[in-house]
Amino acid sequence: MAKFSRTWWGDRFIQALEAFTDDNRLKRGRSYASGGKVKSFEIELNKITAKVKGSVNPYFGVYKEPTYNITIEITPISNTRWSQVIPKLSSKASIVSRLLLNEVPENIEDTFSALGLHLLPHSSKDFQTKCSCPDYANPCKHIAGVYYLVASQLDNNPFLLFELRGLSKAELQSKLAESPLGKALSEELNAKEIALDSSTSLYTKLEKQSLSQMPNAREFWLGTKRLPSTIEVAPISSVSAILIKKQGDFPDFWHNDASFIETMEELYQRVKTKNQNLI
Repeated sequence: MAKFSRTWWGDRFIQALEAFTDDNRLKRGRSYASGGKVKSFEIELNKITAKVKGSVNPYFGVYKEPTYNITIEITPISNTRWSQVIPKLSSKASIVSRLLLNEVPENIEDTFSALGLHLLPHSSKDFQTKCSCPDYANPCKHIAGVYYLVASQLDNNPFLLFELRGLSKAELQSKLAESPLGKALSEELNAKEIALDSSTSLYTKLEKQSLSQMPNAREFWLGTKRLPSTIEVAPISSVSAILIKKQGDFPDFWHNDASFIETMEELYQRVKTKNQNLI
């Protein structure tokens, strides 16, 4: 059976759908998703539109492969309620840092639940679906196939969870960046890397400088400016391993099912301990 999600939030999205959808239709929906039956689908905030290939069935007079139009709308969270959620999210460093790193923290639903809301699908009432196929059931296998492909998209873009609830990624990150925690993390995440200049020599090139007057012996050995009595230490990075975590759990170049960040953490641990404590 094809695995459509590698992240916990993608799995939770599928689990929510499986809780209120007929198992037989889900199995056929999985085969539609993995078999390339879904020709195209688009997501615009809380609305998903798709085109899915149907099946030829002479018994029902279907002799050519039909194409069905599908619309899925997920109940959005109102702007008023989002204005209550954002300050709660912004007050927690663990949530802000993970969201700015394109990850969804495992405890994010606690913030929504405290306000009587849900980010992930909670029940069949969260969905309004339509399909042009003759199947009387809703969701039909065509809609179920689109569900699974949407879940796979969540791996690469976890902010789809927010968009499906009516808040775009740009709006969310701008609102988070306005908070004190968000500002500090955004500055560090968006810091530009210093470009490296190639050099033809391993040694510093000597340059001649003209002097307006000759220094005396004291200035020559001690300098004209006194050294500071204390040295300012640069602040420690508030996000450890930021270069690794910038990539997220599943960056584009990473094709394994295991998390990229977890794999790197294990690698560094092995290097640190020289595999002494690992079996």
